[in-house]
Amino acid sequence: MSFSTRLNAVADGCRTFAGDVACGVFAAARSGVVLVGVGVVASVLTLAAVPQLRHASEARLTEWLTARKVAALGVTPELTAVERATAVNPRELTGEQLRLTQWISRKYRVAPEPVAALVAEAYALGSEQGIDPKLILAVAAIESNFNPFAQSGVGAQGLMQVMTSVHSDKYAHFGGEYAAFDPRSNLRVGVLVLRECMRRTGSVEGALKWYVGAANLASDGGYARKVLAEHARLEQAARGVSGSRASVKTAATRRSPVKVAERAGAEVS
Repeated sequence: MSFSTRLNAVADGCRTFAGDVACGVFAAARSGVVLVGVGVVASVLTLAAVPQLRHASEARLTEWLTARKVAALGVTPELTAVERATAVNPRELTGEQLRLTQWISRKYRVAPEPVAALVAEAYALGSEQGIDPKLILAVAAIESNFNPFAQSGVGAQGLMQVMTSVHSDKYAHFGGEYAAFDPRSNLRVGVLVLRECMRRTGSVEGALKWYVGAANLASDGGYARKVLAEHARLEQAARGVSGSRASVKTAATRRSPVKVAERAGAEVS
């Protein structure tokens, strides 16, 4: 056999060997992938069939991810914390509510998102209780300047400066007296108190005198006048009227902030 013939034979043998090795490696890799896929499918089916095992696995994974975040951030994440925030997107409000939100936010230097939540709440409560929502907002403005953590020298607390000790029965519906510092709960209790005062007196001015605690006094110290002046400004802001300090008396007396028919309703518990 010539040298070239032997060389060709060696080359053919090498190619055959390399091909066999490649086929073996490919077959092994494919088998490995298949085994991994089968394992994943089996694990998924097992987790789906055994809820307790699935929940335990999810809990361990959550704990592991939380531990990683704590290590990276130095604080414990609480993804549900946003649910406690009193805030909404102002763009979700009606045009009138948005104008009020923007005006209150500028005047009282508070963020528009929590103001938007309070404006929306005031409108919902006003519809339920038959009270002009702008009157509700005017009381909050004069009482606390929209500070939900405010407290007076006599113990009135929160956004609407409700006497928590006197109206603890109302706060019981919201989990207890500490709800006085939850803006929405305080707003709701304040509106209940305001409506009770309206039923007692039959007028907005009289109700405001009772609300501020001056029922047995000769004068409320100008409280009702301040609230009604702010109410007038809020009405102008809601309409988009510039210069909302003008014509306070006319705007305040043009329309009553309470529906007279609602004053004859059932007593608030």
